[in-house]
Amino acid sequence: MATAKKGDSVKINYTGKLVDGTVFDTSEGHEPLGITLGSGSVIPGFEEAVLGMGVGESKNVTIPVDKAYGPRNEEMVIKAPRAHVPDDIDPQVGQQLEMGGPKGEMVVVRVVEVTDEHVKLDANPPLAGQELIFDIELVEIA
Repeated sequence: MATAKKGDSVKINYTGKLVDGTVFDTSEGHEPLGITLGSGSVIPGFEEAVLGMGVGESKNVTIPVDKAYGPRNEEMVIKAPRAHVPDDIDPQVGQQLEMGGPKGEMVVVRVVEVTDEHVKLDANPPLAGQELIFDIELVEIA
């Protein structure tokens, strides 16, 4: 039986959960996820879990923080003076915004607090600092 190796294009059914059981993403009800192993298009721990699987094989894996989205970095949380927010934006907690990063790149941030004086923005990935649990089924190796 062929097994998935680096460079293979594969299709996967999956459900991702937090340690408390909350589902944060799933392919259920959608087409399987297609990825090329070794391309870096998914978190390292997910890719490592798929390597060596055979078509039809299923597994449950726990991915540690360092092989998922990494630890939270409090330096990526900033308070911006409300006066620096463009007039056409009415920031709301939970809203995602794009802003210019230190090297001119666009960075996605989440609004985590809004007061009359400031807006607190978090540029950490939403799942940073979380151990993740995945149910994975390898559907196809191309």
